[in-house]
Amino acid sequence: MSAAGDGAVGVLEPRLVGDITGHFSVPGYQRGYRWGRHEVAHLLRDIEQSNGSYFLQPVVVKRHDGHWELVDGQQRLTTLYLVLQYIQEHLPTQSAKYTMEYETRPASAAYLDDTTEALHHDNIDFFHIWQAGQCIREWFEGHDDSLQAAIDFRTALTKRVYVIWYEAPDELDSRTLFTRLNVGRIPLTDAELVKAVLLSKAERPLEVAAQWDSIERDLRAPEVWSFVTGRVGREATHISLLLDTAAGGPVGTARPLFHTFETLRQRIDQTGAEAVWDEVIDLHSLVQGWFDDRDLFHKIGYLVATGSSFRELVLAAKGITRTSFEQTLDDRIRDRINVSRSSLADLGYETHYAKCERVLLLMNVETVRRRQHSTERYSYAAHAQSGWSLEHINAQSAETLSRAEQWTEWLRLHRDALDALPDLDASTRNDLVDRINVAMSDISETKFRGLEQEVVSIFTAADLMAEDDVHFITNLALLAGADNSVLSNACFEVKRQNIIRLDRNGSFIPAATRNVFLKYYTEAGAQQIHFWSPQDRTAYLDALADSLDPYLIAEADDGE
Repeated sequence: MSAAGDGAVGVLEPRLVGDITGHFSVPGYQRGYRWGRHEVAHLLRDIEQSNGSYFLQPVVVKRHDGHWELVDGQQRLTTLYLVLQYIQEHLPTQSAKYTMEYETRPASAAYLDDTTEALHHDNIDFFHIWQAGQCIREWFEGHDDSLQAAIDFRTALTKRVYVIWYEAPDELDSRTLFTRLNVGRIPLTDAELVKAVLLSKAERPLEVAAQWDSIERDLRAPEVWSFVTGRVGREATHISLLLDTAAGGPVGTARPLFHTFETLRQRIDQTGAEAVWDEVIDLHSLVQGWFDDRDLFHKIGYLVATGSSFRELVLAAKGITRTSFEQTLDDRIRDRINVSRSSLADLGYETHYAKCERVLLLMNVETVRRRQHSTERYSYAAHAQSGWSLEHINAQSAETLSRAEQWTEWLRLHRDALDALPDLDASTRNDLVDRINVAMSDISETKFRGLEQEVVSIFTAADLMAEDDVHFITNLALLAGADNSVLSNACFEVKRQNIIRLDRNGSFIPAATRNVFLKYYTEAGAQQIHFWSPQDRTAYLDALADSLDPYLIAEADDGE
């Protein structure tokens, strides 16, 4: 199977330490043995404390003139060799089945078999080998019965401790392979290891391989992947989502290395490869079923985008009908926003930022979902890619701008938007444009602040100026989270023109955000197209409440 990421095929399998045989040559492009006491003690302790099968990091080799060229894994194999050397002192018949040599340090092989203290300062390799040997000896002799500890450890190495063995194909250049492995560009993943075991034990391996590739392609579709994970697809393998879900167990940093492989390998041994593979196929069918169902797609996608995991939703769906599952989703969405109709207007940028984000995202999702006879879907892929955030619909201050280039750009944007204001007489406009142009040629904060107040007053509806706080949700919308502080501090008309320009150029604009800047929610008679007025804010709040109505909590239950 392929593990190199470039089409080359090699052997990838778990291999018991006790089954490692042959002669290993460490090529000259690698540094010498460098593990210290910490690494050695950590390896010994982990093996002793492990339960069941335990998997060490990869050993990468290539066949070369009757021996193994050890491309990666020198530190582990050298340490294990020293451990086996110690065990042989107690159990003379239990020696290592492999030998090692070092291309540019030939004396190290002899020292590995006789770690004499008198020579340990001769070179840096000898020092680290001797120190590792001493650490191993002290660790075993720290047990009440060092002989029994040696017996138990030898049993572990021959019965349940594996290396991940990767025999690279001949056509791969060893130096390039070593470099790429050590900068993490060829991860040997749980998915690759599970695939190796499945293909070796399945009754119809070619069929499994074809299905595997088909599932991987399906999950790589950006809209599918972002819908079910909330992320942009940069993972090496996407089928890992299904494999990790099938394996269960801890998540995040608490998940042991190769937990999925170890769990599924044991399950394959117990129930058969077909049973495990059928479970993966069922999970894939579940993803596709959810994706194809327009209501489930939007509700599940929203929950995932706001923190739910695929695994917890799989568990929630288990054993219940589709109707019951949708009700479960509705309940979870209600809990996620946790707001009543009357408290919507009190949500603010400074006091409820996260809740405002969740509420406005739901408004955008529901705006699309509830369109009857429409095939349009909310783009969770675009959502994950763009990093949408809360922005003021109308910013009445540019006080956060602090650099000359920001002041210049803010003035330019508002100068260019002046032509859109039909009620501004020509002489006033021309005079303001002239003064802006002069200020931009030699900008200072004093010049900018004076013009800022004048420009804001022109771009803001007169009756809105009396309001003290622009941070409530009626003045907030989801906009692209690009680092553009100038545009964030712009007035409504400048943002409106920018939204229209982005929309014309094919950018993804969330439905409700587009509606805001096109004055979709305001009755025609109350519209002032270039300003964001109190009437606009009232209509926006009503539309927000209506779109969220199925998920609003009872007034008595309202809380944070």
